[in-house]
Amino acid sequence: MTTRPAPSTVTSTTTTPIDAGTVAGILNSCLGSEAPQFHSVIAVRTPVASSDTDGVVIAVNSADQYVQCESKGAKGTSMSVPPTFINDRLWGTGHLIEYFDSFSEPAGTGQTLSLGAGHYTPDVAKVTVSYGDDPKEYPTVMAGGAFVHTAAITTGNNKNSLTPTPYIHAYNAADKEIYNQKKQPTTKP
Repeated sequence: MTTRPAPSTVTSTTTTPIDAGTVAGILNSCLGSEAPQFHSVIAVRTPVASSDTDGVVIAVNSADQYVQCESKGAKGTSMSVPPTFINDRLWGTGHLIEYFDSFSEPAGTGQTLSLGAGHYTPDVAKVTVSYGDDPKEYPTVMAGGAFVHTAAITTGNNKNSLTPTPYIHAYNAADKEIYNQKKQPTTKP
């Protein structure tokens, strides 16, 4: 007998700001000597904490290189080596959205933390995220050309539970959808 995966439910997308002093510590531990070159554009705590992550800081330098530092308390780390994303190297013409790192990790029994971030062009006025087959879209945190999506997802106690895949949606100033990751898995319009 095979066990079907239990349904998952987004239980919270609420974030809280991280204070400036803590942000400085996160960037210092994540970037080392390069930290003074970056300024934070987004710094938030996630709605639920995993053993390794309770927040994220997105920062940018004068060359428009972004960094994503996951935090636990006042310490920061990056999944990327080096931790910077050089946008004009990664983007070709016609891209609206660029993804940084995203992941899901257990956050206690029956819960998962989902977190991801990216960058958007000036054509984009709003970025939202949906999860799995559920069409409901949740707002992302947007600032300085970057966005962060994070959610607490209840997966149940079933070991076969799967965390739903996040899908990014982008809208222009007229609130017209101009990008849907579920329909356009690449980032070109």
